[in-house]
Amino acid sequence: MTGGPTGGPTGGLTGRLGGRLAFGGDYNPEQWDESVWKEDDLLMRWAHVNLATVGVFSWALLEPEEGRYDFGWLDAHLDRLHANGVAVDLATPTASPPPWFTLAHPDAMPVTDTGVRLTHGSRDTYCLAAPTYRQAALRIATALAERYGEHPAVAMWHVHNEYATVCWCDHAAAAFRTWLRARHGTLDAVNEAWGTAFWSQRYGSWDEILPPRATQWHRNPGLALDYRRFWSDEALAAYREQRDAIRAHTAPDRPVTTNLMLPGYQTLDLWSFGREVDVVGIDHYPCGPGLDAAADIAFGADRARSFGGGKPWLLVEQGANTVYTADRTLPKEPGDILRHSLAHIAHGSDGALFFQWRQSKAGAEVWHSAMVPHAGPDSRIFREVADTGAVVARLGEVTGSVVRAQAAVLHDSDCWWALDGQGLPSADLDYHGELRRAHRALWDAGITADFAHPADPGLSRYRLLVAPALYLLSDAAAESLRAWVQTGGTLLVQHFAGVVDPDHQARLGGYPAEPLREALGVRVEEFRPLAAGASLRLSDGSTSTTWSESLRLTAPAEAFATYTEGMLADQPALTRNRYGAGTAWYASTRLDDAAYGALVARVAAGAEVHPELPLPRGVEAVRRHAPDGTASWLFLLNHTASPVAVRTEGHDLLTARPLPAAGLTLPPGGTAILRQG
Repeated sequence: MTGGPTGGPTGGLTGRLGGRLAFGGDYNPEQWDESVWKEDDLLMRWAHVNLATVGVFSWALLEPEEGRYDFGWLDAHLDRLHANGVAVDLATPTASPPPWFTLAHPDAMPVTDTGVRLTHGSRDTYCLAAPTYRQAALRIATALAERYGEHPAVAMWHVHNEYATVCWCDHAAAAFRTWLRARHGTLDAVNEAWGTAFWSQRYGSWDEILPPRATQWHRNPGLALDYRRFWSDEALAAYREQRDAIRAHTAPDRPVTTNLMLPGYQTLDLWSFGREVDVVGIDHYPCGPGLDAAADIAFGADRARSFGGGKPWLLVEQGANTVYTADRTLPKEPGDILRHSLAHIAHGSDGALFFQWRQSKAGAEVWHSAMVPHAGPDSRIFREVADTGAVVARLGEVTGSVVRAQAAVLHDSDCWWALDGQGLPSADLDYHGELRRAHRALWDAGITADFAHPADPGLSRYRLLVAPALYLLSDAAAESLRAWVQTGGTLLVQHFAGVVDPDHQARLGGYPAEPLREALGVRVEEFRPLAAGASLRLSDGSTSTTWSESLRLTAPAEAFATYTEGMLADQPALTRNRYGAGTAWYASTRLDDAAYGALVARVAAGAEVHPELPLPRGVEAVRRHAPDGTASWLFLLNHTASPVAVRTEGHDLLTARPLPAAGLTLPPGGTAILRQG
């Protein structure tokens, strides 16, 4: 039984992989000699590698001087990989311009917001708005597409690498002014949107407008927000240029993508990129060990799936032995490589790739982990990689299948960019922190969640929406949410929501935006941020930090919990409103983790959103569905140190056996993938 079509977003890729899930990673043969290449051929077969990303950082070798190409070495490696049954995700190398480019075009180097022009010596040393850079990037992408567009090894195209560099140079300023004309039309409209009557900022000509460079105090928030929008659009335009050049020379069954880095590494609207790539590809490195890693993987994977509209996506990079924390890189524990890879696949990825195949012996990422570590193949890491490859090779039938969620966390890049600005009432308003917290509460409750844009016209597919940081909200999105609740949805909105419009102008007459205010049955009159380290006790015994609000209720809204101290004593803290056929909850303060998790679980239960199976915290049950409804696959992942009994049925793809009537016991760190239906 097979799960997926051959013509979907990853259908072209998996079709070229013989219906298998992708397994492999970045391969940089130019770092090694022929003796290592021969060993690579053997080890890749041993590890069941079927896809290698090639050429990501190879510009200096491909174009050793401007306009002169050397493709001979790449020809040989593509032919060698193809002969050994390894398909290629061929990358354009435009994230790392070669030294000759820097010398020839110094004006294309990025400039920081403090006016410092950076120099060559790392990666990402370019300005996306510099015409000479865009021309050079398009030229090398076109040359690669012309030569390899029909090469039998090439199964997929990989544009650039992690679009991340932001620039504030004069090229960027000129492009920004062009973007502003297209968005606002007139200079008067720009002045109105940005409120330039304040602080004598009114612009009399387009040339007076500069990027939000370093200044004496707070930048204009409307200008800062528009600049982030502009830069995201500039990156998307750069991607489109290369994508279109590739499409002109390659078969339509070879998807084109770029790797998105989650969650806030790139100043990009990932919803926009999700609409433009053939398949969403992400790089994901857990931000903590243990259960935190498992929850973070689900967070990144669910976002990736959502940016692609629910279609299968691809994990383009993960670390074989890499867990990043705030101040150091931690190793993965035994079994993590398999379980982390399967977790991504459970949440919708049609494969699991790594950065990189062989750990570099020199260079800036010499300590970045790899599938073949410095210790070589006689090592725990490579043995676990090979074992993971063998497991992934058994799961081909799940390719093309999809994950269906009944709950979603609202996510909008404009909210992030606006809330990441200066001059806010509290420095503790962390957009991605709140986004993670909302998703984690659902994950802890065993609920698989999507992410959704507040203005998404398809919100009716969800029973529950959680809005953890809805700072900026358009009138249209506010009305959409109101109507969605009225027709039966359950909405949980958290503090400081709907307080500014898309121009970053404050809502007048009370918060949030009026259509949403009607659904919530609240009118916020005053924000009361808490001092650092301060907390409040609520009437239900829970505590809260960071924020509080003075609000009024509109019948039939009711206080579910109240404040117990200070000027807000006996005033509503947590409210619920029956509105039409739905229910809208509002949390005017930041509840402690236990209370917040309990609230999310309660709200989800009231919305009749339940976990796939009732399992202990830290044990995942995620289901992928065949698009035609003929089958589904239940992924069971035990992220805990205790065995867990699971009463269910199905055919286990890992053991190739049906389950006994009593179900199964997942050992500590154990996994199972069950075909059902």
